[in-house]
Amino acid sequence: MSLKNEIIEFIEEKVSTSEHSDFFRQPLVGFSSADDPLYDNLKDIVDPEHTHPRDHLPEAKTVVSFFIPFSEKIVSSNKKDKVAPSREWAKSYTVTNNLIDYISSSLVEYLESKGIGAAKIKATKPLDEDILKADWSHRSAAFIGGLGTFGVNRMLITPIGCAGRYGTVIIAYEVEPDKRSEKEYCLYYENGTCSACVQACPVQALSVDGFDRFKCQEQLTGNANLYKDLEECSVCGKCVVSCPQAMIMSR
Repeated sequence: MSLKNEIIEFIEEKVSTSEHSDFFRQPLVGFSSADDPLYDNLKDIVDPEHTHPRDHLPEAKTVVSFFIPFSEKIVSSNKKDKVAPSREWAKSYTVTNNLIDYISSSLVEYLESKGIGAAKIKATKPLDEDILKADWSHRSAAFIGGLGTFGVNRMLITPIGCAGRYGTVIIAYEVEPDKRSEKEYCLYYENGTCSACVQACPVQALSVDGFDRFKCQEQLTGNANLYKDLEECSVCGKCVVSCPQAMIMSR
């Protein structure tokens, strides 16, 4: 079995056997070259402080991106109220972040046992308060790795949807990169027929022309007070679950 398939099966097994496996569907895994010029471009596209794979692992050869999609019950739960996130949605945020960190750490340990250097990037990283951006974008790495295309809601829409979360592991081993999608998954960008995410945003932070991340963050911070018994859960997700492409049942 190739290392590529080993990694895919490793991640799939960790998700399917996790304590809250009913929160998830089968994950997607994508691979990109650490030499892909798009990683250099992220300093211009995302933020000047965005890091390069080799900032995390000097001998980096390949970036492994994985998407853990939420199950139908998690997505549906967050459609019931137009403003407040559901408890299930809030819990899924913390559960998934913990799972991503566990998978990433376990994969690094597994690869190192095979003599392959690797480094994980945490599921969530501190935001620069002036611009509300972190120094690594899991979604941008996943785009480079061919997992999907960006929507108006700023989510990466994959062949199985956009409701879920992403992780990244960087490895010192060359794996054949995946091709980027030629299909546009966002219906607005494909043919202008949809703006459901814009209409669903409770604070009008979204438009088809831009995104006010400060309005969004204010809403997220307020929502964190709704479920104080849970771990940090600054969540909303209305722009995600309202998207017709939140869940694409192709697998």
